[in-house]
Amino acid sequence: MTKEETALPENEVVERLARELPHWRYENGWIRRKYKTHGWKGTLMVINTVGHLSEAAWHHPDIAASYAWVEVKLMTHTAKGVTDKDFVLARKIEDVVCWRPGKEGGPLEGTPETDQRFAYIKYD
Repeated sequence: MTKEETALPENEVVERLARELPHWRYENGWIRRKYKTHGWKGTLMVINTVGHLSEAAWHHPDIAASYAWVEVKLMTHTAKGVTDKDFVLARKIEDVVCWRPGKEGGPLEGTPETDQRFAYIKYD
């Protein structure tokens, strides 16, 4: 195993989540995040986004989904615990799924928030 495949101690995982990924939690050896959506369209968008990022990273989470939510669970199976790989992928997933260009300024206006026909992610 390389250094990045060494499981981190539970206390370090919990501290890093609080500092780096406050919407994620540690439970039963995994770091987890539930994304709430406005329905099936948003759920599929989140699943596809997570799938693309995970395949590109060659590090694959467990995903559970229902009509209006997606839960992403990460751990490094070869290390039998959470590693730096999980934090890096979680950060990338968080940045992409929660991206709101309309809030950044610039030329991209972002999804209209006042028209429910276009709503798909329920942002924290």
